[in-house]
Amino acid sequence: MFEALTDKLQAAFKNLSGRGKLGPKDVREGLKLVRVALLEADVHYQVVKDFVQEVTNEAVGEKILSGLNPAQQIVGIVYQHLLRLLGEQAVPIKFSQQPPSVIMLCGLQGSGKTTTAGKLALTLKRQGRRPLLCAADVYRAAAIEQLHQVGAAVEVPVFSMGTNDPVDIAKAAVANAKAANLDTVIIDTAGRLHIDEDMMAEVARLEKAFDQLEVLLVIDAMTGQDAVNVARTFGDRLQLDGLILTKLDGDARGGAALSARSITGKPIKFVGLGEKMEALDVFYPDRMAQRILGMGDVLTLVEKAQQAVGIEEAAKLQKKLLNDTFSLEDFRNHLRNVRKMGPLDQIMKMLPGASQMPGMMPDEFDEKELDTVDAIISSMTVQERLDPELFNGSRKRRVAAGSGTSVQEVNRVLKEYRELSKMMRSLSKGKAINFGGLRIGRG
Repeated sequence: MFEALTDKLQAAFKNLSGRGKLGPKDVREGLKLVRVALLEADVHYQVVKDFVQEVTNEAVGEKILSGLNPAQQIVGIVYQHLLRLLGEQAVPIKFSQQPPSVIMLCGLQGSGKTTTAGKLALTLKRQGRRPLLCAADVYRAAAIEQLHQVGAAVEVPVFSMGTNDPVDIAKAAVANAKAANLDTVIIDTAGRLHIDEDMMAEVARLEKAFDQLEVLLVIDAMTGQDAVNVARTFGDRLQLDGLILTKLDGDARGGAALSARSITGKPIKFVGLGEKMEALDVFYPDRMAQRILGMGDVLTLVEKAQQAVGIEEAAKLQKKLLNDTFSLEDFRNHLRNVRKMGPLDQIMKMLPGASQMPGMMPDEFDEKELDTVDAIISSMTVQERLDPELFNGSRKRRVAAGSGTSVQEVNRVLKEYRELSKMMRSLSKGKAINFGGLRIGRG
């Protein structure tokens, strides 16, 4: 979502770095480009005004302009203020000391509340909690059935009472959770296409029905400035505890993510980055700020890798690399694990400097190529996967025919396997390698 903003900010910083020594006028002109980039990304105009003014006040100081590398120092200042704008640190959900904890999701219809309820339930389940989903949207056609389907997908129970009063349903769900020894109730409330008094009155009644309640506003990040207006209105009527931004992987400009916290004063707690139930991430302001400035997000990349592969599997892989027994079978499994981490274009954006590497831009990436590689390796015999040296012309022709590819493509897969094997072996032995100008590993 932030690609356009990242590109424009990097262009502004490059313009500053190309000028050598900077004067106050240079800094102000450079920050004008930053201002335009933020406005074009649909960040709220008041947020942009305050942000640029604060950065300017600090950047034109005598200490910065007389530094050895003033352009880099300005990038550092922008990063710190961006971090402040996003919230500085992750804010967890507040759970009640006396279970069950009650979490209410509110927001407009179409913002993704029901799907987010399922994603949140799965996230909490993986953290060791025992959630229950509560169907309190009694107006939208098939809303209750949709939540039951979502619950089945994440293997979390769903409580519903038809079209009864939502407050009665929520209270009964909490009683049901206590009886079933479940420690968290997630309430999926009704939304409307537009904010109206009936909707606001209903969520206000639900809020007052519980002494302890975590209220999370679900916002569609693709709605631009309207998202800010929605956040402000809900914030005026409810005691919001935080925000969840959905569809942050979409094509919108992303200004809602930079504006919502500033406008409401409430932290962004989670972000939705895809349609799959696993695609809900804790919001880390520092990682988001780094990604916006094109610095990558190595910590999230490592976490995704650990979830996809697992510690034991990674240890087995490293042992095979050290013993030089990394086979084509392992290569295929490795590619399948990489795909579990999410869309490859999203993964590539987490690599520092990936946008500057040839062939690493998202629009240059074709995930279908991985399907071809998988098909080619799957067309090999077990012996061939374990010992690629067996390959001769006739074997390659057989594999090409079996996978619907060409001998040239089979040769390319074998070459990529050997290159990856060599690179990973170097990393596992603690050596550094040079990858597109980026030094990876020790040494």
